[in-house]
Amino acid sequence: MTIRQETYTSRVLARAADRGDAPAFDFVTESGTEHLGYAELDRRAKEIAAWLQERGLSGRQVLLLHPSDLSFVTAFVGCLYAGAVAVPAPPPAGRERHFERLARIAADARVAAVLTTAAHAPAIEAWFATAGPAPLPCLATDAGPVGDAGHWREPAARPDDLAFLQYTSGSTSAPKGVMVSQRNLMANEAAIARATGASPRSVFGSWLPLYHDMGLIGHVLQPLWQGARAALMDPATFLRRPGAWLEMIGDHGVTIGGGPNFAYAMCVRRVKDADLARLDLSGWEAACNGAEPVRADTVEAFTRRFAPAGFRPEAFFPCYGMAETTLLVSGTPRGTRPFVRTVDAGALERGELTAADGDLPARTLVGSGVVHAEDFEVRIVDPDSALPLAAGRVGEIWVRGASVADGYWARPEATAEIFGARLAGEPPAQAGNWLRTGDLGALADGQLFVTGRLKEMILVNGRNIYPHDVEAAARAADRSLGTGAAFAVQAGDGGRERLVVILETACPEETDPQEVVERVQAAVAAEFAVPAGTVLLVAPGTVRRTTSGKIRRTLMRRLFLAGDLRPGYAVLEPAVAALVGRIPATV
Repeated sequence: MTIRQETYTSRVLARAADRGDAPAFDFVTESGTEHLGYAELDRRAKEIAAWLQERGLSGRQVLLLHPSDLSFVTAFVGCLYAGAVAVPAPPPAGRERHFERLARIAADARVAAVLTTAAHAPAIEAWFATAGPAPLPCLATDAGPVGDAGHWREPAARPDDLAFLQYTSGSTSAPKGVMVSQRNLMANEAAIARATGASPRSVFGSWLPLYHDMGLIGHVLQPLWQGARAALMDPATFLRRPGAWLEMIGDHGVTIGGGPNFAYAMCVRRVKDADLARLDLSGWEAACNGAEPVRADTVEAFTRRFAPAGFRPEAFFPCYGMAETTLLVSGTPRGTRPFVRTVDAGALERGELTAADGDLPARTLVGSGVVHAEDFEVRIVDPDSALPLAAGRVGEIWVRGASVADGYWARPEATAEIFGARLAGEPPAQAGNWLRTGDLGALADGQLFVTGRLKEMILVNGRNIYPHDVEAAARAADRSLGTGAAFAVQAGDGGRERLVVILETACPEETDPQEVVERVQAAVAAEFAVPAGTVLLVAPGTVRRTTSGKIRRTLMRRLFLAGDLRPGYAVLEPAVAALVGRIPATV
């Protein structure tokens, strides 16, 4: 007798049967809350699945273009129930550039249908019919009954079947689809549960985009895996009023939930003293902080700011992961404070974690937690020689384990390069494919420290400088400055590397932008002993981010070199100005 192995789909079906009318998801808006129970989710998902199955779309890719609300949840589960491969992507924002990216994803994934909402369906149908790669059947999943649940058939899902394609939001014009299998999902949801201490009694809470891995896997698929409950909020609501997220934490009894470092920094800056009395953060057990470098000053400031609302320092959960590992790789042990280590800045530039000494420049790093041996193997590797490095040495983070995805959809060369790495000198009996993360880090004191991105490292005057450190120093130079992007360009005789700093600002009229730039240059010079000869002040929203909040420095560098940025004020080194051409030295 053949025993069918459990898959993520079969687990969700079992959870829906077990939980009945128990609450599954709440969608929180400024005007009220929409509720979705397990039984209702199961019914709606089966209707969508029946529609897909009737059209022969089992095993085919289906593009999901929903806002981050309950319609997305039902559509994604509907794809699982149909045995279709969901391809989540952000819904159209009315810009041609957005439609062009969707067209690239649709063509690359070879999607056979589109699921969306009634609000977006007409524009999507019209665009795909006239300018898209091909006309596609388009279903508005929120427009009443869409299929007959009585005709639904349970798919014969297997562990190696694709569950969905997670398209990375990198800076290139050709997005890559990470192939996440049923087996990957089951392994990573188990890893998340181990790391966070999640259980069916947990309550999850998120404002993150649901088409991105942290929002989807951590805050939708983990509660479904547990049979737990989650509260969701639209990202735009959080960006307008970050305090709404913290209110949701208390109002809905959230125990697990989080976002990138910048979200916590926004809460510190924008939640007013008068609002603290309305907050209850005492039940927050795992405040996940990942997707970008975790900053010690942010952790300290948030903890201090919201202690009166019941936030406990041991609730912070610095973590590390990426789409290629399904989601989580490491996390801070539950009930322990974030591990903070101050290291010698010069040694860090040379690739070593060495304790800070006296008055020498130092950097404070936050550990991204521990790696559970039953989930992953992690090595720190010299990216050039593929030799593993000793504890305390900085190199590229390599990972392998059951959560590591099968590769990139229809990209065998990129899959072989990124997912098929081999350690130099590894015994044949132990040899196996490793994932090259492209992230720099070190293992020390039982913690994984993530120090930066391999390709974003700035090399100026023979020194390795981390861009997020430059951005933080520049931003601190003036209170009017916000999000920044730092990178290097080669310009002038010999193609010397020169530092470029781009900073968003909302300068009051009385502020002298030249003085602001001079303060930035002085701060960077004092901190790193390198010149910031090129500084651009740009409007808020100019610095591009991924959907998880990471600064898209490679894209910003490309836009800068193409002359596609429109600064309010700029100071450029002559060699850089000659390279770019279209941006005047001062505006």
